[in-house]
Amino acid sequence: MIDGDIFIVSFHFLFYQLTPKNKSTDTPMRIHRPSALVIFLIGFTMSVTGISKAQESEKSSEPRPIPPERESVTQHTIRVDGQAISYTATAATIHLKNDEGDVTGSLFFTAYTMEGEDADSRPISFIFNGGPGSASMWLHMGAFGPKRVLVNDPDPTPPPPYDVEDNPGTLIGVTDMVFIDPIGTGFSRVVGEGEGSEYWGIDEDAASLTQFITQYVTRNHRWNSPKFLIGESYGTTRNAVLVNRLQNRAGMHFNGVVMVSSVLDFETLRFDPGRDVSYVTFLPSYAITAAYHDVIPWPTDLKAWLSEIRSFATHEYATVLAQGASASASDVASVRKRMAALTGLSEEYLDRANLRVTAGQFRAELLRNAGRVVSRLDSRYDGFSNELLRETASYDAQSPAISGAYTAAINRYLRDELKFETTDNYQVSGGTSDWNWTRGSGGGWLGSTNVAPDLEQAMIRNPNLKVQFENGYYDLATPFFATEWTTDHMILPDELRKNIKHNYYEAGHMMYALDKELLALKINVTEFILSATQRP
Repeated sequence: MIDGDIFIVSFHFLFYQLTPKNKSTDTPMRIHRPSALVIFLIGFTMSVTGISKAQESEKSSEPRPIPPERESVTQHTIRVDGQAISYTATAATIHLKNDEGDVTGSLFFTAYTMEGEDADSRPISFIFNGGPGSASMWLHMGAFGPKRVLVNDPDPTPPPPYDVEDNPGTLIGVTDMVFIDPIGTGFSRVVGEGEGSEYWGIDEDAASLTQFITQYVTRNHRWNSPKFLIGESYGTTRNAVLVNRLQNRAGMHFNGVVMVSSVLDFETLRFDPGRDVSYVTFLPSYAITAAYHDVIPWPTDLKAWLSEIRSFATHEYATVLAQGASASASDVASVRKRMAALTGLSEEYLDRANLRVTAGQFRAELLRNAGRVVSRLDSRYDGFSNELLRETASYDAQSPAISGAYTAAINRYLRDELKFETTDNYQVSGGTSDWNWTRGSGGGWLGSTNVAPDLEQAMIRNPNLKVQFENGYYDLATPFFATEWTTDHMILPDELRKNIKHNYYEAGHMMYALDKELLALKINVTEFILSATQRP
């Protein structure tokens, strides 16, 4: 193929050579009638360029290869709580199809099933992380899988080699587990004539996982098993949409949903102009972070102290924010003084911020004098900064502290121990793009996303559905008070509200990174699964 761009350059050169020159300056003189050769070159250039673009378009639209479904099955034993448990690990791919029956996706998953159990009574949990665009390796290698990578919480983990051990927090003793990597993450890929747009959106994502879970349950004879969804971060957004879709469209009812570091209503997280909810919902997390880093005194009674801050946030603080410029100077001064005492930020800073400090600003300002920035995912972590004039934090200190260990562990574990052979890269995060936030006639921007009504509908239509929220006190990505705010604003009968429970951990977004909270998380989720499988 001849590149049209070469002809563009050639045209300019020939046009220069064939055009009459001003002898004194050797620059082209104005001409009024192009030669036939020039016209030909223009037409030829446009023609070749068009052919080139058409060929490029044709090439880009060629279908991707459709790999066959693959499976690696291995046998293992682990000792959990003094009991030896034998289980089967299955690392595999499964095809996803469009409405016409064409294969458009190859989804990778890792399943663990306890041997010698009756499938009709044995619970099964479908587990994923969030992003959107995050693989399931965090919950897999950090929280609930049979193996766990050790990290140096809350300090940076040293470089490799990393230590992987039998996981004391695994749920294999109480439930079979299927860790799912949605399309674009892990080893899951768009294939054939598929497009990312078929998978990368709120409802598109839920539709693809509905198809996967339905296929998995059918192929493995698990229709009568007690069923659970366990998701983290955007995985909780997915949970709400997915459980409603599975129940109402696939006829598959669930016993329970576990929400780890939840976000259902994105307005509670975003600091958009003219919207004040997030400033209210983040305040308790700012306060406990300041106390952890000794910027303010640690409270004698943590729970009572946080209750007082919740009350201040929803009353005095929220009232002043709601009044805007109409708030009295005395009320503003009173709130500013109280906020300074709670957050460790100066009254001068709070005054310049108009009492509205975003999470990024707080993370940059709290330890600025020490040359440190606070982590978003877990504000117990802090890191160096060489940009002390930045308004907002430049990076998340927890991510580089643990990501290398997790990435190395999942790659080594899947390939070497579970024997899943592939040369593909394991896409840890960012494998999706242009996420579609639009839902029917609803809004199409991130801040307007609210899937709490999906969860409401799922609970109303299945009154036995239990929902448990696992909240980290030091989570500045999905703060615990934002989750409480959302559930408090769900429109549910009081009888169904009893099906919602909140648990709290003295860690962050991935509370399981802290050993003692990993065990607390295991106990809470185990009790939840056992209670949700009991007959009424």
